[in-house]
Amino acid sequence: MKLVVNADDFGYSKGVNLGILEAHVEGIVSSATMMMNMPGVAHAFRLAADTPTLGVGVHLVLTCGSPLEANVPTLTDENGMFRRGQAHLEDVSAEEVEREFTAQLETFFRSGRKPTHIDSHHHVHARETILPVVLRLAERHGLPVRYPWAFEQAAERSHTTKVHTTEGFSHHFYGADLTADGLIAIIEGLSGSATAEIMTHPAYVDEELLKGSSYAIPRARELQILTAPKVKEYIKLKKVQLVNFNEIG
Repeated sequence: MKLVVNADDFGYSKGVNLGILEAHVEGIVSSATMMMNMPGVAHAFRLAADTPTLGVGVHLVLTCGSPLEANVPTLTDENGMFRRGQAHLEDVSAEEVEREFTAQLETFFRSGRKPTHIDSHHHVHARETILPVVLRLAERHGLPVRYPWAFEQAAERSHTTKVHTTEGFSHHFYGADLTADGLIAIIEGLSGSATAEIMTHPAYVDEELLKGSSYAIPRARELQILTAPKVKEYIKLKKVQLVNFNEIG
């Protein structure tokens, strides 16, 4: 099996960035996706430039921080920040979403890199109102997209025929009760797929993360597990190939 172990939220803060880097260098993380609108993005780009073995894609954002585009009123609150939560996403303007996502992707391209793939913060790309926009952008740029069928809001598979993704996906490595054995069980459960992805969120917990995210302390536990000798030994024993989205074809 070719397995992408992706660390979400690259660029959120320096603590998140350094945790992701360690989970790659010392552990099993093979890929990360970058939040183009967050304060740690320049730091993330510097780390990525020094670490060419880490695949880096774009973590499209609609629910955290501020937009890169001006005049997107269906996406923002009275302070010009992205609205929190997801209830409003049923009524957002698809044109505003496309302009904002285009701005996020173009900001990445201006770094001189091509992203390995697209996914999204809080899985917003799986929503019926947003998935067509993401698929259109993915086709335009020739980019794979995180498996969108794992979430309740996902559209039919027939909508994604032209966009490459993995055969399997797990978002279950998440929460306060994570263990190395639990991660191994997730990997084992994906073993029937030729290609698969596991979503992760390793980090060193810093002030920005504590203030801004409801999911903070467990990220340090994720980092510990993703670098655990037991997990690395299992990967080696089972001959799992750790890859990024450029290598899943």
